[in-house]
Amino acid sequence: MPATISSPRRALVARRVGWTAAAAVALLLAVLLSLAVGSRPIPPSEVLDALLHGGTSDAAEVVRSLRLPRTLIGLMVGAALALAGAVLQGLTRNPIADPGILGISQGASVGVVLAIAFAGVHTLTGYVWFAFAGAAVAAVAAYAIAASGRGGATPVKLALGGAAINALLVSVISAVLTVHAAALDEFRFWQVGSVSGRDADVAAQIWPFLLVGVVLVAASARGLDALALGDDVARGLGHRVATVRIVGGLGATVCTGAGVAAAGPIAFIGLAVPHLARALVGTDHRWLLPVSALLGPVMLLVSDVVGRLVFPPSEVPAGVMTALIGVPFLVAFVRRRTVAA
Repeated sequence: MPATISSPRRALVARRVGWTAAAAVALLLAVLLSLAVGSRPIPPSEVLDALLHGGTSDAAEVVRSLRLPRTLIGLMVGAALALAGAVLQGLTRNPIADPGILGISQGASVGVVLAIAFAGVHTLTGYVWFAFAGAAVAAVAAYAIAASGRGGATPVKLALGGAAINALLVSVISAVLTVHAAALDEFRFWQVGSVSGRDADVAAQIWPFLLVGVVLVAASARGLDALALGDDVARGLGHRVATVRIVGGLGATVCTGAGVAAAGPIAFIGLAVPHLARALVGTDHRWLLPVSALLGPVMLLVSDVVGRLVFPPSEVPAGVMTALIGVPFLVAFVRRRTVAA
């Protein structure tokens, strides 16, 4: 009997390890594509030579000064948004939750609008701090609304509080852009979401926040598994539900703030990637979170590469391509799940 019980367990672990390894390989390939493909294709051998041995050729300069920072931003932003989406779906028990559900993305957008219109900030490195501050304020406001009244911050109240904050912030953005029309073009470029034009300074600004967010998200993994069984069951298992929600929500907020500040509000990664990871490794967040962190950058980097190839030498921003690539995938995935159910 013990052998019969342990055999399915070993098969499950082997499956999870296999899919995690496959996601890691996919990420390495996506990084290589991002470094090699563009308006000027560079052979993989030259890419590796530029990374490992330096060099002064034009190809090496393109790889190190232009494509490497862009790829690094894609890695960080993709992982941040995917982790935030996985945590928010667990916290709210809402399968369509994403980093925008608490108004976090719109909060970052308000920060950038105010920076452009009133603070005279016109650089990507300057946007980062305002976007991060706006995301944090929006998340705190949404949680405060949800936590007030009877029952505390339940999943439904979190979703409703986030929707209210989101609607308010959209109105604020519209009002500011109406009064300061000159800021519209600059904000529109940021709002569409892109990793193009980001340099190493942007990566240096956001990585400490991303590290803090990842630590908080990892600390909430067991609590998220318990929350999936319901608040009462989670309390019975010894978890402090409010603490899990605060730690997980703070981690998701920091990850989203860092990602949106660096690349703009790129859609769909936080929604679609956790569903794909859940289909591969199951609902255990100790596996779901790492696989999401691997697959998020894959989706973003592949979308960015495809955007470079569609209308050369122009580029379609990654924020547009993630939706164009992700929507058909998610629709097909939902249809398969419905049929299977």
